[in-house]
Amino acid sequence: MTLGHPRFPDAASEPCLAVRDVLDRVGDTWSVSVVGRLGCGPMRFNELKRSIDGISQRMLTLTLRGLERDGLVSRTVHPTIPPRVEYALTLLGRTLLEPVTALSQWAALNRATIQEARRRYDARPPPEPLAVVEDKAE
Repeated sequence: MTLGHPRFPDAASEPCLAVRDVLDRVGDTWSVSVVGRLGCGPMRFNELKRSIDGISQRMLTLTLRGLERDGLVSRTVHPTIPPRVEYALTLLGRTLLEPVTALSQWAALNRATIQEARRRYDARPPPEPLAVVEDKAE
C-alpha cells in the first residue's frame, strides 16, 4: 500500500529521484533569483550581481556554473576587447520560469500564515521524550 498523494511518486522511484535532483539545483539560496532575473533577458555578470541583493561574486559564479552545467543558462563570450560575457536562460531554463514564478507567488501569499504557524509551534512546550522500548529477541 502506498501512502501519500496518488500523483506523488514513491521516494525510491525514478520520478522522485528526478525531483530531488532538480530541487537540489533550484532549491539553493541563489538559483531562483538568478533564473528570475535572467527571465527578463540576457545580462552581464556585474549587471546580474548588482540586481541580486546580498549575493557575493563567488556565489554568483558558482550558481551560474551550476545552472549552465544543468543546461538552464547559457554563457556567451562576445569577441570584444575586453571580452563581453552574457548569461541567458536556455529554452529549458525558460520552462523553469513558470513553476518558479508560481512558487514565488505561493510563498508571498502564504508567508504570514507560515510565520504565524511557526510562532505558535515555537510557543508550545517541548514534547515529552519518547520512551525507548528494546526489542528483545527470545
